[in-house]
Amino acid sequence: MLKLPTLLASALFATVALPVSAAPADTAKATDRCETEVSETIRRMRGRDAKEVQFLAAKRVALPSGDDETAIKGEGRYKGTAGSVSFTYSCAYNAASDATSGVVFRDAGATRAAPEKAFEPDLTNVSPEACEAAAAGALKRQHPRVGRINFGADSRRMQPGTNGRVELVGKGSVERAPGMNLIPFSYRCQVEPRSGKVVDISTTE
Repeated sequence: MLKLPTLLASALFATVALPVSAAPADTAKATDRCETEVSETIRRMRGRDAKEVQFLAAKRVALPSGDDETAIKGEGRYKGTAGSVSFTYSCAYNAASDATSGVVFRDAGATRAAPEKAFEPDLTNVSPEACEAAAAGALKRQHPRVGRINFGADSRRMQPGTNGRVELVGKGSVERAPGMNLIPFSYRCQVEPRSGKVVDISTTE
């Protein structure tokens, strides 16, 4: 049978031997450090394509994984070249070392902007030939001894111009004087769609 002093000593030893639990990690600090690291990782990986990185507080989850460890998981989005890109992320924060680790993010896809309305000009009076004739006239003014001028029909392209006009662009080749080699050129002209009048022409060799 143990004597009273022996029982007290045993109880005291048991009390001293119990491990002291560390204070739980600061969840707010863990969140801040992790999301800062995730933002930097996204910008480092996506470069200039990633702007305005945001985190969704409603999707954030903090999970203590040890005395000093907190795992942060959640969702966010950033503005990319194709629109708003959603992503998921995870990160671990250690309160003892005040450091993050295991940062992972995955793009969930981009929400693209609504497609622009297709360019559908009234082409009733628009003539590619009139544009090419204007381009030929401009080349003849630049090279009075011009020989041949060729236009590549497969290079013709129409696009929106300024002030509601239609812009025609294309390529060709020009012999600046008889006997000289043909050199390539490109042309661009603005046409009034209602009248078909060429109001501006430029060529580049």
